[in-house]
Amino acid sequence: MPLKEYGVLKGRPVARRLAVTSNAHYQVHLVDDDTDYRIAINVKSKLSPSELEYLIDENFNHPITASLVNLPLGFKPLQSQPGGLALDFIRGNLLDRTKMIPLPFNIPGPDNDLNDKIDHYIQRAMSDEEALIYAFGERWGPEPRTKDKIFGFLPGNGIHDIHMNQGNAKKFEQDDGVWQDGALLIHFPTDNRWIGIFLKFQSQCWHTDDTTGHCIVAKPAPGHPTETPIKGEVDLVVRIIAALVNPEGADLGIETVTLLNTSPTSIDLTGWAIADRLKNKHSLSGTLASGSMLVVQLPQTVQLGNKGGIITLLDSRGIKIDGVSYTEKQAAREGWTLVF
Repeated sequence: MPLKEYGVLKGRPVARRLAVTSNAHYQVHLVDDDTDYRIAINVKSKLSPSELEYLIDENFNHPITASLVNLPLGFKPLQSQPGGLALDFIRGNLLDRTKMIPLPFNIPGPDNDLNDKIDHYIQRAMSDEEALIYAFGERWGPEPRTKDKIFGFLPGNGIHDIHMNQGNAKKFEQDDGVWQDGALLIHFPTDNRWIGIFLKFQSQCWHTDDTTGHCIVAKPAPGHPTETPIKGEVDLVVRIIAALVNPEGADLGIETVTLLNTSPTSIDLTGWAIADRLKNKHSLSGTLASGSMLVVQLPQTVQLGNKGGIITLLDSRGIKIDGVSYTEKQAAREGWTLVF
């Protein structure tokens, strides 16, 4: 079943502890106005390969940040659905998955392992009185009679599963769900800058079912009866390269998305679709020749909001091929086409 109490915790970091072999979690002591919390961040997998894949975006730019700044301090439960604050690595177009790389958590030497990478930004946030951390994951506690085992505060209280929470291997697939991914976002208001820290187990697959969050498997090939997860090679064959999200005058019915076929062969777009932030879909058809572009005019039922949004391209199986996001600032100029 999906995570029991998914949400986002907003607060100030006041202490941290590096992960060790006996407890492979990077720990952060976070506080709001009157409550202590511990963030437990996985930096090693129980399954092989043990190294987590990670991506740190030093200039995280996504429409979700505009809503996060207005949240009060503390934990906020989130509905696992599109259009709100819930995260989904796949459907929310938060990151470029091709930039995620595996890294051990405890290599000797400076700035060369996952402990070091995370610690750099946590320490920076601790030294900046204005900085705030937003930790997405599953809450535990409060535990009125149990002191926190790392930092000693009472009651014990915190958040974990701060990583991708779908596409798990069979042993952990009971935790699968959509729109319930964990991540760490750090806001530095003085610099007007956001840092995004995204983690994924190598045992997790990238393409998942829209309802269960389980791995989507390819049909067995002749002579190979075992079903296998669909790999990432289907990604990015056709790219979303531009969009007119704020036309001059009324927007509905004249917004456009521009596609480019990067492959050496023609692609049949029958059954493909473009989806907006709320996952309303516009079906495509026809053939897109190799190296060719297609400007798709969206109907009124699919809307690219001027306050920020996401655009996703799906193939005939519902597999995500490409996805982009844009902010209110990017959409501010009427009549200008955004280039991604």
